[in-house]
Amino acid sequence: MNAPTPIPSSATPVPPYKHTPLFPLGPDTTPYKKITTDGVRVEKVLGREMLVVSREALRALSEAAFGDINHYLRPGHLKQLRNILDDAEASDNDKFVAFDFLKNANIAAGGVLPMCQDTGTAIIMGKKGCNVLSDGDDEAALSEGARDAYLRRNLRYSQVAPLSMYEEKNTANNMPAQCEIYAEGDDAYKFMFMAKGGGSANKSFLFQATPSVLTRDRLLAFLKEKVLTLGTAACPPYHLAIVIGGTSAELCMKTVKLASARYLDALPTHGSADGNAFRDLEMEQEILKMTQSLGVGAQFGGKYFCHDVRVIRLPRHGASLPIGLGVSCSADRQVLGKITKDGVYLEELEHNPAQYLPQVEQSLGGEVVKIDLNQPMKDILATLSKHPIKTRLSLSGTMIVARDSAHAKLRERLEKGEPLPDYFKNHPVYYAGPAKTPDGYASGAFGPTTAGRMDSFVDQFQAAGGSMVMVAKGNRAVAVREACKKHGGFYLGSIGGAAANLAEHCIKKVEVVEYPELGMEAIWRIEVEDFPAFIIIDDKGNDFFKELNLG
Repeated sequence: MNAPTPIPSSATPVPPYKHTPLFPLGPDTTPYKKITTDGVRVEKVLGREMLVVSREALRALSEAAFGDINHYLRPGHLKQLRNILDDAEASDNDKFVAFDFLKNANIAAGGVLPMCQDTGTAIIMGKKGCNVLSDGDDEAALSEGARDAYLRRNLRYSQVAPLSMYEEKNTANNMPAQCEIYAEGDDAYKFMFMAKGGGSANKSFLFQATPSVLTRDRLLAFLKEKVLTLGTAACPPYHLAIVIGGTSAELCMKTVKLASARYLDALPTHGSADGNAFRDLEMEQEILKMTQSLGVGAQFGGKYFCHDVRVIRLPRHGASLPIGLGVSCSADRQVLGKITKDGVYLEELEHNPAQYLPQVEQSLGGEVVKIDLNQPMKDILATLSKHPIKTRLSLSGTMIVARDSAHAKLRERLEKGEPLPDYFKNHPVYYAGPAKTPDGYASGAFGPTTAGRMDSFVDQFQAAGGSMVMVAKGNRAVAVREACKKHGGFYLGSIGGAAANLAEHCIKKVEVVEYPELGMEAIWRIEVEDFPAFIIIDDKGNDFFKELNLG
Protein backbone atom coordinates (compact mmCIF):
# COMPACT_ATOMS: atom_id res chain seq x y z
CA MET A 1 0.00 0.00 0.00
CA ASN A 2 2.82 2.40 0.89
CA ALA A 3 5.32 1.18 -1.71
CA PRO A 4 6.87 4.02 -3.72
CA THR A 5 5.65 4.43 -7.27
CA PRO A 6 7.57 6.09 -10.10
CA ILE A 7 6.74 9.70 -10.93
CA PRO A 8 4.91 9.78 -14.30
CA SER A 9 7.06 10.81 -17.22
CA SER A 10 7.12 10.32 -20.96
CA ALA A 11 8.49 6.88 -20.21
CA THR A 12 5.77 6.10 -17.63
CA PRO A 13 2.71 8.13 -18.69
CA VAL A 14 -0.42 8.50 -16.56
CA PRO A 15 -2.98 5.89 -17.73
CA PRO A 16 -6.31 7.08 -19.16
CA TYR A 17 -8.89 7.85 -16.47
CA LYS A 18 -11.86 5.52 -16.32
CA HIS A 19 -14.61 6.88 -14.09
CA THR A 20 -16.63 4.48 -11.98
CA PRO A 21 -19.65 5.95 -10.15
CA LEU A 22 -19.54 5.25 -6.43
CA PHE A 23 -23.25 4.33 -6.50
CA PRO A 24 -23.94 2.64 -9.87
CA LEU A 25 -27.72 2.24 -9.63
CA GLY A 26 -29.68 0.08 -12.02
CA PRO A 27 -32.84 1.12 -13.92
CA ASP A 28 -35.57 3.05 -12.12
CA THR A 29 -38.64 0.77 -11.90
CA THR A 30 -40.70 3.14 -9.74
CA PRO A 31 -44.39 3.51 -10.67
CA TYR A 32 -45.09 7.23 -11.23
CA LYS A 33 -48.21 9.35 -11.62
CA LYS A 34 -48.24 12.61 -13.57
CA ILE A 35 -48.88 15.71 -11.43
CA THR A 36 -48.89 18.36 -14.15
CA THR A 37 -47.31 19.47 -17.40
CA ASP A 38 -47.36 23.12 -16.39
CA GLY A 39 -44.04 24.88 -15.95
CA VAL A 40 -42.06 22.47 -18.12
CA ARG A 41 -40.85 23.16 -21.66
CA VAL A 42 -37.99 22.31 -24.00
CA GLU A 43 -35.84 24.99 -25.65
CA LYS A 44 -32.76 24.88 -27.86
CA VAL A 45 -29.70 26.51 -26.30
CA LEU A 46 -26.41 26.53 -28.21
CA GLY A 47 -27.70 23.73 -30.39
CA ARG A 48 -28.73 21.52 -27.46
CA GLU A 49 -32.25 20.70 -26.32
CA MET A 50 -32.61 21.91 -22.75
CA LEU A 51 -35.38 21.10 -20.30
CA VAL A 52 -36.55 24.37 -18.75
CA VAL A 53 -38.24 23.96 -15.36
CA SER A 54 -40.17 26.80 -13.75
CA ARG A 55 -40.00 27.70 -10.08
CA GLU A 56 -43.71 26.86 -9.71
CA ALA A 57 -43.20 23.33 -11.06
CA LEU A 58 -40.61 22.69 -8.34
CA ARG A 59 -42.83 24.22 -5.63
CA ALA A 60 -45.90 22.24 -6.72
CA LEU A 61 -44.01 18.93 -6.84
CA SER A 62 -42.62 19.45 -3.35
CA GLU A 63 -46.02 20.37 -1.91
CA ALA A 64 -47.62 17.29 -3.49
CA ALA A 65 -44.82 15.08 -2.19
CA PHE A 66 -45.09 16.17 1.45
CA GLY A 67 -48.85 15.92 1.30
CA ASP A 68 -48.73 12.36 -0.02
CA ILE A 69 -46.06 10.95 2.28
CA ASN A 70 -47.88 12.01 5.42
CA HIS A 71 -51.01 10.10 4.35
CA TYR A 72 -49.97 7.22 2.08
CA LEU A 73 -47.47 4.37 2.19
CA ARG A 74 -45.76 2.25 -0.40
CA PRO A 75 -47.61 -0.96 -1.33
CA GLY A 76 -44.56 -3.04 -0.40
CA HIS A 77 -44.58 -1.71 3.17
CA LEU A 78 -48.28 -2.46 3.59
CA LYS A 79 -47.80 -5.96 2.20
CA GLN A 80 -45.08 -6.58 4.79
CA LEU A 81 -47.54 -5.59 7.55
CA ARG A 82 -50.12 -8.01 6.17
CA ASN A 83 -47.48 -10.76 6.03
CA ILE A 84 -47.11 -10.45 9.82
CA LEU A 85 -50.81 -11.24 10.25
CA ASP A 86 -50.45 -14.28 8.01
CA ASP A 87 -47.27 -15.62 9.68
CA ALA A 88 -47.93 -18.47 12.12
CA GLU A 89 -44.57 -17.72 13.79
CA ALA A 90 -45.51 -14.11 14.61
CA SER A 91 -46.42 -13.46 18.24
CA ASP A 92 -49.87 -12.25 19.28
CA ASN A 93 -48.31 -8.88 20.08
CA ASP A 94 -46.61 -8.74 16.67
CA LYS A 95 -50.00 -9.26 15.07
CA PHE A 96 -51.74 -6.79 17.35
CA VAL A 97 -49.26 -4.06 16.41
CA ALA A 98 -49.32 -4.89 12.68
CA PHE A 99 -53.11 -4.86 12.64
CA ASP A 100 -53.16 -1.49 14.40
CA PHE A 101 -50.74 -0.12 11.79
CA LEU A 102 -52.97 -1.29 8.95
CA LYS A 103 -56.02 0.33 10.56
CA ASN A 104 -53.95 3.48 11.05
CA ALA A 105 -52.88 3.48 7.39
CA ASN A 106 -56.51 3.14 6.32
CA ILE A 107 -57.52 6.17 8.40
CA ALA A 108 -54.56 8.27 7.22
CA ALA A 109 -55.38 7.48 3.58
CA GLY A 110 -58.56 9.52 4.05
CA GLY A 111 -56.29 12.54 3.63
CA VAL A 112 -57.35 14.27 6.86
CA LEU A 113 -55.31 12.79 9.72
CA PRO A 114 -51.60 12.14 9.05
CA MET A 115 -50.34 8.66 9.88
CA CYS A 116 -48.05 9.96 12.66
CA GLN A 117 -48.32 13.02 14.89
CA ASP A 118 -44.61 13.70 14.27
CA THR A 119 -44.91 14.77 10.67
CA GLY A 120 -41.17 15.09 10.46
CA THR A 121 -38.37 17.24 9.17
CA ALA A 122 -38.75 17.96 5.45
CA ILE A 123 -35.74 16.47 3.64
CA ILE A 124 -35.30 16.94 -0.11
CA MET A 125 -32.58 15.52 -2.34
CA GLY A 126 -32.45 16.56 -5.99
CA LYS A 127 -30.29 15.37 -8.87
CA LYS A 128 -30.25 17.92 -11.65
CA GLY A 129 -29.26 16.77 -15.11
CA CYS A 130 -26.77 18.72 -17.20
CA ASN A 131 -29.49 19.55 -19.77
CA VAL A 132 -31.88 21.03 -17.19
CA LEU A 133 -32.28 24.77 -16.69
CA SER A 134 -34.05 26.60 -13.85
CA ASP A 135 -33.91 30.12 -12.47
CA GLY A 136 -31.40 29.09 -9.78
CA ASP A 137 -33.85 29.47 -6.91
CA ASP A 138 -34.43 25.73 -6.65
CA GLU A 139 -33.77 25.29 -2.92
CA ALA A 140 -36.16 28.10 -2.06
CA ALA A 141 -38.87 26.80 -4.41
CA LEU A 142 -38.67 23.25 -3.05
CA SER A 143 -38.64 24.50 0.54
CA GLU A 144 -41.64 26.71 -0.15
CA GLY A 145 -43.57 23.73 -1.47
CA ALA A 146 -42.77 21.75 1.67
CA ARG A 147 -43.82 24.70 3.84
CA ASP A 148 -47.10 25.03 1.95
CA ALA A 149 -47.92 21.37 2.58
CA TYR A 150 -47.38 21.85 6.32
CA LEU A 151 -49.41 25.07 6.42
CA ARG A 152 -52.33 23.78 4.36
CA ARG A 153 -52.67 20.31 5.85
CA ASN A 154 -53.19 18.97 9.38
CA LEU A 155 -49.46 18.52 9.94
CA ARG A 156 -47.35 19.37 12.95
CA TYR A 157 -44.67 22.04 13.14
CA SER A 158 -41.72 20.31 14.80
CA GLN A 159 -38.79 22.59 13.95
CA VAL A 160 -37.39 24.91 16.61
CA ALA A 161 -35.04 27.81 15.89
CA PRO A 162 -32.22 28.64 18.31
CA LEU A 163 -32.48 32.26 19.48
CA SER A 164 -29.48 31.74 21.70
CA MET A 165 -27.57 28.69 22.87
CA TYR A 166 -30.36 27.80 25.33
CA GLU A 167 -33.46 29.66 24.14
CA GLU A 168 -35.51 28.26 21.25
CA LYS A 169 -38.74 29.05 19.47
CA ASN A 170 -40.94 26.92 17.22
CA THR A 171 -40.78 28.30 13.67
CA ALA A 172 -44.56 27.69 13.26
CA ASN A 173 -44.23 26.47 9.66
CA ASN A 174 -41.94 23.42 10.00
CA MET A 175 -39.11 25.23 8.25
CA PRO A 176 -36.24 25.10 7.60
CA ALA A 177 -36.19 22.13 5.26
CA GLN A 178 -33.01 20.18 4.57
CA CYS A 179 -32.43 20.55 0.83
CA GLU A 180 -29.49 19.11 -1.12
CA ILE A 181 -29.12 19.38 -4.89
CA TYR A 182 -26.52 17.47 -6.90
CA ALA A 183 -25.41 17.67 -10.53
CA GLU A 184 -26.08 14.24 -12.00
CA GLY A 185 -27.67 12.84 -15.14
CA ASP A 186 -28.69 14.53 -18.35
CA ASP A 187 -32.31 15.18 -19.42
CA ALA A 188 -34.21 14.89 -16.12
CA TYR A 189 -34.45 16.44 -12.67
CA LYS A 190 -34.92 13.62 -10.12
CA PHE A 191 -35.88 13.84 -6.46
CA MET A 192 -36.32 11.99 -3.23
CA PHE A 193 -38.60 13.57 -0.62
CA MET A 194 -38.54 12.35 2.97
CA ALA A 195 -40.42 13.33 6.13
CA LYS A 196 -38.10 12.15 8.90
CA GLY A 197 -39.56 11.98 12.39
CA GLY A 198 -37.47 12.63 15.47
CA GLY A 199 -37.86 9.10 16.82
CA SER A 200 -36.29 7.37 13.83
CA ALA A 201 -33.77 10.17 13.22
CA ASN A 202 -32.52 9.69 16.78
CA LYS A 203 -31.79 6.04 15.99
CA SER A 204 -28.99 6.90 13.56
CA PHE A 205 -25.62 5.75 14.85
CA LEU A 206 -22.05 6.08 13.61
CA PHE A 207 -19.38 3.77 15.03
CA GLN A 208 -15.75 4.43 14.21
CA ALA A 209 -14.60 0.81 14.23
CA THR A 210 -11.20 -0.55 13.30
CA PRO A 211 -10.34 -2.79 10.34
CA SER A 212 -9.79 -5.66 12.80
CA VAL A 213 -13.61 -6.04 12.91
CA LEU A 214 -13.64 -7.17 9.26
CA THR A 215 -14.03 -10.90 9.77
CA ARG A 216 -17.41 -12.59 9.52
CA ASP A 217 -17.78 -13.64 13.16
CA ARG A 218 -16.41 -10.42 14.62
CA LEU A 219 -18.54 -8.24 12.36
CA LEU A 220 -21.77 -10.14 13.09
CA ALA A 221 -21.11 -10.04 16.84
CA PHE A 222 -20.42 -6.31 16.62
CA LEU A 223 -23.62 -5.68 14.65
CA LYS A 224 -25.79 -7.78 16.99
CA GLU A 225 -24.66 -5.71 19.96
CA LYS A 226 -25.30 -2.43 18.13
CA VAL A 227 -28.66 -3.45 16.67
CA LEU A 228 -29.95 -4.05 20.19
CA THR A 229 -29.13 -0.43 21.05
CA LEU A 230 -31.81 0.67 18.57
CA GLY A 231 -34.49 -0.33 21.08
CA THR A 232 -38.17 0.10 20.31
CA ALA A 233 -38.57 3.86 20.68
CA ALA A 234 -38.68 4.52 16.92
CA CYS A 235 -41.77 2.35 16.27
CA PRO A 236 -40.69 -1.03 14.89
CA PRO A 237 -40.98 -3.10 12.77
CA TYR A 238 -38.05 -1.28 11.17
CA HIS A 239 -36.54 -1.07 7.73
CA LEU A 240 -32.98 -1.48 9.03
CA ALA A 241 -29.99 -0.10 7.13
CA ILE A 242 -26.37 -0.99 7.88
CA VAL A 243 -23.42 0.53 6.03
CA ILE A 244 -19.90 -0.86 6.32
CA GLY A 245 -17.16 1.53 5.22
CA GLY A 246 -17.23 4.92 3.58
CA THR A 247 -14.75 7.46 2.28
CA SER A 248 -15.88 9.68 5.17
CA ALA A 249 -18.09 9.46 8.23
CA GLU A 250 -20.68 11.72 6.63
CA LEU A 251 -20.87 9.61 3.46
CA CYS A 252 -21.38 6.52 5.60
CA MET A 253 -24.36 8.10 7.39
CA LYS A 254 -25.80 9.61 4.21
CA THR A 255 -25.76 6.13 2.72
CA VAL A 256 -27.55 4.78 5.80
CA LYS A 257 -30.40 7.22 5.27
CA LEU A 258 -30.72 6.45 1.57
CA ALA A 259 -30.55 2.70 2.16
CA SER A 260 -33.25 2.85 4.84
CA ALA A 261 -35.52 4.45 2.22
CA ARG A 262 -34.69 1.62 -0.24
CA TYR A 263 -33.23 4.27 -2.55
CA LEU A 264 -30.14 2.12 -3.13
CA ASP A 265 -31.89 -1.17 -3.81
CA ALA A 266 -30.69 -1.22 -7.43
CA LEU A 267 -27.00 -1.25 -6.49
CA PRO A 268 -24.93 -4.17 -7.79
CA THR A 269 -24.61 -7.17 -5.48
CA HIS A 270 -20.82 -7.49 -5.72
CA GLY A 271 -17.85 -5.20 -5.45
CA SER A 272 -14.99 -4.50 -7.83
CA ALA A 273 -11.41 -3.24 -7.84
CA ASP A 274 -12.82 0.15 -8.87
CA GLY A 275 -14.42 0.64 -5.43
CA ASN A 276 -18.15 0.78 -6.21
CA ALA A 277 -20.75 0.43 -3.48
CA PHE A 278 -22.69 -2.83 -3.41
CA ARG A 279 -25.39 -4.68 -1.49
CA ASP A 280 -24.51 -7.85 0.41
CA LEU A 281 -27.71 -9.87 0.02
CA GLU A 282 -26.41 -12.84 2.00
CA MET A 283 -25.56 -10.69 5.01
CA GLU A 284 -28.94 -8.94 4.74
CA GLN A 285 -30.70 -12.27 5.24
CA GLU A 286 -28.32 -13.31 7.99
CA ILE A 287 -28.92 -10.13 9.97
CA LEU A 288 -32.67 -10.30 9.37
CA LYS A 289 -32.72 -13.78 10.93
CA MET A 290 -30.66 -12.45 13.81
CA THR A 291 -33.18 -9.66 14.46
CA GLN A 292 -36.00 -12.22 14.41
CA SER A 293 -34.23 -14.26 17.08
CA LEU A 294 -33.80 -11.33 19.50
CA GLY A 295 -37.36 -11.65 20.80
CA VAL A 296 -37.97 -7.88 20.69
CA GLY A 297 -40.61 -8.13 18.00
CA ALA A 298 -42.91 -5.34 16.87
CA GLN A 299 -42.50 -3.29 20.06
CA PHE A 300 -43.83 -5.77 22.66
CA GLY A 301 -42.05 -9.06 22.02
CA GLY A 302 -41.99 -11.49 19.11
CA LYS A 303 -40.36 -12.00 15.74
CA TYR A 304 -40.84 -8.78 13.80
CA PHE A 305 -38.29 -6.29 15.09
CA CYS A 306 -37.51 -5.58 11.41
CA HIS A 307 -39.40 -5.91 8.17
CA ASP A 308 -36.17 -6.15 6.20
CA VAL A 309 -32.48 -5.28 6.24
CA ARG A 310 -30.23 -3.47 3.77
CA VAL A 311 -26.46 -3.95 4.06
CA ILE A 312 -24.30 -1.68 1.90
CA ARG A 313 -20.53 -2.08 1.60
CA LEU A 314 -18.49 1.01 0.71
CA PRO A 315 -14.81 1.64 -0.04
CA ARG A 316 -12.82 3.14 2.83
CA HIS A 317 -9.50 4.68 3.83
CA GLY A 318 -7.14 1.90 4.87
CA ALA A 319 -6.95 3.24 8.42
CA SER A 320 -10.70 3.79 8.90
CA LEU A 321 -13.81 1.65 9.20
CA PRO A 322 -16.95 3.74 9.76
CA ILE A 323 -20.03 1.61 10.40
CA GLY A 324 -23.46 3.21 10.27
CA LEU A 325 -26.86 2.01 11.51
CA GLY A 326 -30.24 3.61 10.96
CA VAL A 327 -33.90 2.83 10.44
CA SER A 328 -37.00 3.89 8.65
CA CYS A 329 -39.83 3.47 11.12
CA SER A 330 -43.43 2.42 10.71
CA ALA A 331 -44.21 5.91 9.41
CA ASP A 332 -42.18 4.91 6.35
CA ARG A 333 -42.37 8.27 4.62
CA GLN A 334 -40.44 8.83 1.44
CA VAL A 335 -41.43 9.28 -2.18
CA LEU A 336 -39.56 9.72 -5.45
CA GLY A 337 -40.29 12.44 -7.97
CA LYS A 338 -39.01 13.52 -11.35
CA ILE A 339 -39.42 16.24 -13.93
CA THR A 340 -38.91 15.35 -17.59
CA LYS A 341 -39.89 16.90 -20.90
CA ASP A 342 -43.22 15.10 -20.55
CA GLY A 343 -44.19 16.66 -17.23
CA VAL A 344 -43.93 16.55 -13.45
CA TYR A 345 -44.22 13.11 -11.83
CA LEU A 346 -44.54 11.70 -8.32
CA GLU A 347 -44.21 8.10 -7.16
CA GLU A 348 -47.59 6.38 -6.94
CA LEU A 349 -48.26 5.39 -3.32
CA GLU A 350 -51.08 3.15 -2.12
CA HIS A 351 -54.40 5.00 -1.82
CA ASN A 352 -56.39 1.89 -0.85
CA PRO A 353 -54.63 0.29 2.14
CA ALA A 354 -57.91 -1.33 3.21
CA GLN A 355 -57.17 -4.15 0.77
CA TYR A 356 -54.42 -5.33 3.14
CA LEU A 357 -56.75 -5.64 6.13
CA PRO A 358 -58.11 -9.11 6.95
CA GLN A 359 -61.77 -9.68 6.09
CA VAL A 360 -62.76 -10.11 9.73
CA GLU A 361 -61.09 -8.19 12.56
CA GLN A 362 -59.00 -10.60 14.55
CA SER A 363 -58.79 -10.76 18.32
CA LEU A 364 -55.16 -9.97 18.84
CA GLY A 365 -52.88 -9.26 21.78
CA GLY A 366 -54.47 -11.47 24.45
CA GLU A 367 -56.85 -10.63 27.30
CA VAL A 368 -57.51 -6.94 27.92
CA VAL A 369 -57.80 -5.30 31.35
CA LYS A 370 -59.93 -2.14 31.44
CA ILE A 371 -58.60 0.73 33.59
CA ASP A 372 -60.77 3.66 34.73
CA LEU A 373 -58.49 6.70 34.76
CA ASN A 374 -61.07 8.91 36.50
CA GLN A 375 -60.67 7.15 39.84
CA PRO A 376 -58.17 8.52 42.40
CA MET A 377 -54.51 7.91 41.55
CA LYS A 378 -54.05 5.58 44.53
CA ASP A 379 -56.81 3.36 43.17
CA ILE A 380 -55.34 3.38 39.64
CA LEU A 381 -51.99 2.31 41.11
CA ALA A 382 -53.64 -0.41 43.23
CA THR A 383 -55.42 -1.81 40.16
CA LEU A 384 -52.26 -1.84 38.05
CA SER A 385 -50.34 -3.50 40.88
CA LYS A 386 -52.55 -6.59 40.58
CA HIS A 387 -51.34 -7.35 37.06
CA PRO A 388 -47.97 -8.51 35.71
CA ILE A 389 -45.85 -6.81 33.08
CA LYS A 390 -46.96 -7.52 29.48
CA THR A 391 -50.63 -7.17 30.51
CA ARG A 392 -52.61 -5.50 27.75
CA LEU A 393 -54.73 -2.58 29.00
CA SER A 394 -57.61 -0.48 27.75
CA LEU A 395 -57.50 3.01 29.30
CA SER A 396 -60.53 5.29 29.60
CA GLY A 397 -60.72 8.67 31.31
CA THR A 398 -58.45 11.69 31.76
CA MET A 399 -54.74 11.92 30.94
CA ILE A 400 -52.37 14.88 31.09
CA VAL A 401 -50.11 15.34 28.07
CA ALA A 402 -46.59 16.69 28.63
CA ARG A 403 -43.28 16.15 26.85
CA ASP A 404 -39.78 17.66 26.77
CA SER A 405 -40.35 21.40 27.12
CA ALA A 406 -43.25 20.99 29.55
CA HIS A 407 -41.16 18.68 31.73
CA ALA A 408 -38.41 21.30 31.81
CA LYS A 409 -40.93 23.95 32.91
CA LEU A 410 -42.23 21.73 35.73
CA ARG A 411 -38.71 20.91 36.86
CA GLU A 412 -38.04 24.65 37.17
CA ARG A 413 -40.96 24.85 39.62
CA LEU A 414 -39.52 22.09 41.78
CA GLU A 415 -36.10 23.68 41.76
CA LYS A 416 -37.68 26.94 42.97
CA GLY A 417 -39.25 25.08 45.90
CA GLU A 418 -42.73 25.06 44.37
CA PRO A 419 -44.90 21.89 44.27
CA LEU A 420 -45.98 20.11 41.12
CA PRO A 421 -49.47 21.09 39.97
CA ASP A 422 -52.30 18.82 41.14
CA TYR A 423 -53.15 17.77 37.58
CA PHE A 424 -49.70 16.21 37.29
CA LYS A 425 -50.28 14.19 40.45
CA ASN A 426 -53.89 13.14 39.91
CA HIS A 427 -53.71 11.81 36.35
CA PRO A 428 -51.45 9.62 34.19
CA VAL A 429 -48.95 11.56 32.09
CA TYR A 430 -48.91 10.87 28.36
CA TYR A 431 -45.72 11.86 26.51
CA ALA A 432 -46.96 13.26 23.22
CA GLY A 433 -47.39 16.34 21.04
CA PRO A 434 -50.40 16.61 18.69
CA ALA A 435 -50.62 17.51 15.05
CA LYS A 436 -53.21 20.13 14.07
CA THR A 437 -56.85 19.28 14.80
CA PRO A 438 -58.95 19.02 11.61
CA ASP A 439 -62.39 20.63 11.50
CA GLY A 440 -64.99 18.35 13.05
CA TYR A 441 -62.43 16.24 14.95
CA ALA A 442 -61.73 16.18 18.67
CA SER A 443 -58.02 15.72 18.03
CA GLY A 444 -55.34 15.72 15.41
CA ALA A 445 -52.95 12.78 15.05
CA PHE A 446 -51.74 12.22 18.60
CA GLY A 447 -49.49 9.20 19.08
CA PRO A 448 -46.91 8.64 21.83
CA THR A 449 -43.42 10.10 21.67
CA THR A 450 -40.16 8.46 22.77
CA ALA A 451 -40.23 7.84 26.52
CA GLY A 452 -36.46 7.81 26.97
CA ARG A 453 -36.13 11.57 26.53
CA MET A 454 -38.02 12.04 29.81
CA ASP A 455 -36.05 9.45 31.81
CA SER A 456 -34.01 11.98 33.77
CA PHE A 457 -37.16 13.63 35.18
CA VAL A 458 -38.87 10.53 36.58
CA ASP A 459 -37.27 10.05 40.00
CA GLN A 460 -37.52 13.76 40.87
CA PHE A 461 -41.15 13.99 39.72
CA GLN A 462 -42.28 10.77 41.42
CA ALA A 463 -40.62 11.86 44.66
CA ALA A 464 -42.80 14.97 44.42
CA GLY A 465 -45.95 12.89 43.81
CA GLY A 466 -46.20 13.26 40.02
CA SER A 467 -45.63 11.04 36.99
CA MET A 468 -46.86 8.00 38.92
CA VAL A 469 -48.31 6.50 35.75
CA MET A 470 -46.52 7.34 32.50
CA VAL A 471 -47.70 6.44 28.99
CA ALA A 472 -45.35 6.60 25.99
CA LYS A 473 -43.43 4.37 23.57
CA GLY A 474 -40.14 2.52 23.70
CA ASN A 475 -37.74 1.16 26.29
CA ARG A 476 -36.43 3.18 29.25
CA ALA A 477 -33.30 3.57 31.34
CA VAL A 478 -32.52 1.58 34.49
CA ALA A 479 -33.18 4.75 36.52
CA VAL A 480 -36.87 4.66 35.57
CA ARG A 481 -37.23 1.05 36.69
CA GLU A 482 -35.56 1.91 40.00
CA ALA A 483 -37.72 5.01 40.48
CA CYS A 484 -40.94 3.05 39.88
CA LYS A 485 -39.88 0.43 42.41
CA LYS A 486 -38.91 3.09 44.94
CA HIS A 487 -42.00 5.29 44.57
CA GLY A 488 -44.64 2.78 43.45
CA GLY A 489 -45.02 4.02 39.88
CA PHE A 490 -45.75 2.42 36.50
CA TYR A 491 -44.69 2.91 32.90
CA LEU A 492 -47.24 1.86 30.28
CA GLY A 493 -46.18 1.38 26.68
CA SER A 494 -48.52 2.43 23.90
CA ILE A 495 -48.21 1.56 20.23
CA GLY A 496 -45.87 3.95 18.48
CA GLY A 497 -46.81 4.76 14.89
CA ALA A 498 -50.61 4.57 15.10
CA ALA A 499 -51.40 8.24 15.74
CA ALA A 500 -54.28 8.55 13.27
CA ASN A 501 -56.02 5.52 14.74
CA LEU A 502 -55.73 6.97 18.27
CA ALA A 503 -57.16 10.31 17.12
CA GLU A 504 -60.00 8.69 15.19
CA HIS A 505 -61.11 6.16 17.81
CA CYS A 506 -59.61 6.82 21.24
CA ILE A 507 -59.12 10.54 21.94
CA LYS A 508 -62.46 12.24 22.60
CA LYS A 509 -61.49 15.68 23.90
CA VAL A 510 -58.36 17.86 23.94
CA GLU A 511 -57.79 21.15 25.76
CA VAL A 512 -54.73 23.21 26.72
CA VAL A 513 -53.97 23.25 30.45
CA GLU A 514 -50.82 25.36 30.62
CA TYR A 515 -47.96 26.85 28.55
CA PRO A 516 -49.83 27.42 25.25
CA GLU A 517 -46.80 29.36 24.00
CA LEU A 518 -44.99 26.01 23.63
CA GLY A 519 -47.21 25.07 20.70
CA MET A 520 -47.48 21.32 20.30
CA GLU A 521 -45.32 20.95 23.45
CA ALA A 522 -47.89 22.68 25.67
CA ILE A 523 -49.48 20.78 28.56
CA TRP A 524 -52.82 19.33 27.45
CA ARG A 525 -55.70 17.50 29.11
CA ILE A 526 -57.24 14.74 27.01
CA GLU A 527 -60.19 12.41 27.49
CA VAL A 528 -59.61 8.93 26.09
CA GLU A 529 -61.71 5.84 25.55
CA ASP A 530 -60.32 2.32 25.11
CA PHE A 531 -56.79 3.69 24.65
CA PRO A 532 -54.48 0.66 24.13
CA ALA A 533 -51.37 0.14 26.28
CA PHE A 534 -49.26 -2.55 27.95
CA ILE A 535 -47.69 -2.67 31.40
CA ILE A 536 -43.96 -2.32 30.71
CA ILE A 537 -42.47 -1.34 34.11
CA ASP A 538 -44.32 -2.05 37.36
CA ASP A 539 -44.04 -0.98 40.99
CA LYS A 540 -42.04 -4.09 41.89
CA GLY A 541 -39.06 -3.34 39.66
CA ASN A 542 -40.07 -5.64 36.80
CA ASP A 543 -39.29 -4.34 33.31
CA PHE A 544 -40.50 -6.08 30.16
CA PHE A 545 -37.67 -4.65 28.08
CA LYS A 546 -35.03 -5.81 30.56
CA GLU A 547 -35.98 -9.36 29.59
CA LEU A 548 -35.11 -8.44 26.00
CA ASN A 549 -31.75 -6.90 26.99
CA LEU A 550 -33.08 -3.41 26.21
CA GLY A 551 -33.51 -2.10 29.74
